[in-house]
Amino acid sequence: MYQKISVLVIEDEKSICDFISRTLELNNYKVITAYTGKEGLTAITSLMPDLILLDLGLPDMDGLEIIRQTREWSSLPIIVISARIQEKEKVEALDLGADDYITKPFGTSELLARLRTAIRHSNKTNAGDHVAQRPYKSKDLTVDFDKRLITIRGEEVHLTRVEYKIVSILAKNSGKVITYDSLINQIWGPYAGDNNRILRVNMANIRRKIEANPGEPEYIFTELGVGYRMLEDEG
Repeated sequence: MYQKISVLVIEDEKSICDFISRTLELNNYKVITAYTGKEGLTAITSLMPDLILLDLGLPDMDGLEIIRQTREWSSLPIIVISARIQEKEKVEALDLGADDYITKPFGTSELLARLRTAIRHSNKTNAGDHVAQRPYKSKDLTVDFDKRLITIRGEEVHLTRVEYKIVSILAKNSGKVITYDSLINQIWGPYAGDNNRILRVNMANIRRKIEANPGEPEYIFTELGVGYRMLEDEG
């Protein structure tokens, strides 16, 4: 028997919660709702949803604490619902282990796309590393992780070792925001500090090599104040 994907919505604003619930139910998701952090934590442990949509501004608890507690024992996908002004909290949520964030206000198509991306990444993780290592392909860009080869329309793109590592990390996490600090830590190590100038310089070089118009990128997008997001893998 077909099992619907279950989504736990932790959101104290009833109008937003109702909008999300209706949207998801119309698209064949099973919806569980919680209006406080305490209700949400109880639902996570007792009902084990497939995915969590989490508002950070809850009446009884900081939403970041829910991420922190959940990541102590579970890797289930968490998408943060964020107010536009909470840039610092977005970064902190992602660094704590959230998979993505959606900025209020948001539309139906964006919500559904972000859910599909998070679920795909969850399935890849559960299936093991072999699946995650298959080539990334989107539009004219291909990243072959085994060969460490990047091509545009079949033509090899020559990147430095650092540039390749940046693209590789983003491609393996395509569709997700990777924070500046996370990239810096993975590439230059934990003692590199939080100065992202060297990262911006490398990104400018990468875009000159892979983007038809670096000023209007179609593969690697900047999430201002937060990090970078690579176009979703078509595979």
